Amino acid sequence: MTAAAAYPLSLDLRGKRAVVVGGGPVAARRAAGLVAAGAAVEVISPWVAEDLQDLLADGRVAWHQREYLVGDLVDPDPAWLVHTATGDRDVDAAVAAHADAARVWCVRADDASASSAWTPAVARGPESGPAAGVTVAVTAGGDPRRAVAVRDAVAAALDSGTLPVRRVRHTSSGTSTREGGSTPAVGRVALVGGGPGADDLITVRGRSLLAAADVVVADRLGPRGLLATLAADVEVVDVGKTAGNHPVGQDRINELLVEHALAGRNVVRLKGGDPFVLGRGGEEALHCAAHGVPVEVVPGVTSAVSVPAAAGIPVTHRGITASFVVASAHEGSEVMTAALKDAPADATLVLLMGVSRLADTAAGLVRAGRPADTPVALVESGWTAAQRTTVTTLARAAQDAEAAGVRPPAIVVVGDVVRVREQLGDLHG
Repeated sequence: MTAAAAYPLSLDLRGKRAVVVGGGPVAARRAAGLVAAGAAVEVISPWVAEDLQDLLADGRVAWHQREYLVGDLVDPDPAWLVHTATGDRDVDAAVAAHADAARVWCVRADDASASSAWTPAVARGPESGPAAGVTVAVTAGGDPRRAVAVRDAVAAALDSGTLPVRRVRHTSSGTSTREGGSTPAVGRVALVGGGPGADDLITVRGRSLLAAADVVVADRLGPRGLLATLAADVEVVDVGKTAGNHPVGQDRINELLVEHALAGRNVVRLKGGDPFVLGRGGEEALHCAAHGVPVEVVPGVTSAVSVPAAAGIPVTHRGITASFVVASAHEGSEVMTAALKDAPADATLVLLMGVSRLADTAAGLVRAGRPADTPVALVESGWTAAQRTTVTTLARAAQDAEAAGVRPPAIVVVGDVVRVREQLGDLHG
């Protein structure tokens, strides 16, 4: 006959009497956990360790400064739970026997097999994060180190957003709601920078918010592969833009964020790169704030730096340049060269949205004083399997781009740092 399986259970100990027998470090940890659970904690021991002194000093624990006595578990009122951790096996056995006779659950620190209850290794979602309210308890058949190892792995997964932590039921705290209950007045919007496109280059915070989202408003660029990991009832709104094709305008994107948040939903605006680097994240944040919607920004790895890196081009390099300028080429060479007017002559120029107006841009840079033979790199589809780099010069940039069939999305890098690529080649995984 196989042994019966343990029965996992969470206890509400708020205001209930819980007794800790012993005053050492183990007893201190048990007492602290009980205090955190809201129990009325009593410690029975002739002495207490330093860790317990703090709990005693602010009155969170009552201390009976003596040896354990028969009747301590039932007088003046029966305890709901007792932890015994004296280090004396005979005393711990006596406490357990008295607890059993009084029908009080007892946890023995010295011998789990002789306990009527056990404390698992516990992983809790951070209160300030998307996994708030999630508690995972791990037991491992009497092997505490194994339990702790699994607990730590679960905690890391809760933090990283690889577990499905999205709320699906209304709670009294007013956070989310797919089943039952009333919809809370206002949700939240997170402007999440997804990085340059690879699924594993999003930040841990961004990934965890994505896992908890009710609605995702997604750009064409960024880690779109992560959308496939979302639950079927998560609403994905595709607002992806391509050159000359903006099916959802920016004003409507702003409205969508507010509409969903005011309906009580947690919204993630998933963007490529960083939301505040030519990503119009500032406009979206201002629109949310103007309508009373809580908003946070999660930085991402901007393509202005990461895509050149993937092609083996550092935007700064000792002996070549100590500065770089990021600009949009979308509005023409005059706006772009104005961004360069106060920059050092050797500054690297990184252009976003620069392919369609490359001829105008290159000519404008030459007119502004950049040598015609200045190296230029055109890096297409950075951090994807389709990544390709075309190296040319300002004089030949438009001609070579046309001959190579360069297409957006692409980053244009102008400056002597492009030559570093000759020694490094591609560096992306």
